[in-house]
Amino acid sequence: MLVHINGYPGAGKLTLGQRLAEAIGGKLVDNHSIYNLALALTELKSDAYFETLRAMRAIAFQRVLELPPATPVVATNAHMTDSAWGNENWDAWADLARRRGSRLLVVVLDCDPEELDRRIVSPDRAARRKLTDPAQFTGARTGRVLIDRDGDATLRFDTTGLSAEETFHRVLGFVRTEQAAAARV
Repeated sequence: MLVHINGYPGAGKLTLGQRLAEAIGGKLVDNHSIYNLALALTELKSDAYFETLRAMRAIAFQRVLELPPATPVVATNAHMTDSAWGNENWDAWADLARRRGSRLLVVVLDCDPEELDRRIVSPDRAARRKLTDPAQFTGARTGRVLIDRDGDATLRFDTTGLSAEETFHRVLGFVRTEQAAAARV
């Protein structure tokens, strides 16, 4: 399976992705592992930036395709329906799941904008080269919608009042249910 976690910055994608990959014996491809090189060496949203993202994604996808088919993959992203890049990247992940013969499980983490702002300024985010200025991302505040299409199964919920532990258990339950359903087929 390929579990694609999509959420606004600060929703808890990386924490969830790390825990989930470990719990299901999978590999994690978090969005920062692909974005960090482009962010470090190119101008944000320039042609070189997107070229770098596509090259890093191609390398990551090649390695995913080389994994044993039974190895689950967990991916994290922050993609909105109104973003050309977000839609392109989302389609690439969905295509990867098909090429791999994997079920695509989509997990969308919504969160209250004020809570996202509170989480984004957390000091541990800066150490991981993550967004720390709420003004740089206004997606949730401006009503931008997270992509949630193309999955074989989708779980969408609000993490505002949930701890990381509660979020993890909700998603793990969803994944385990989908694993069991796939095993019965």
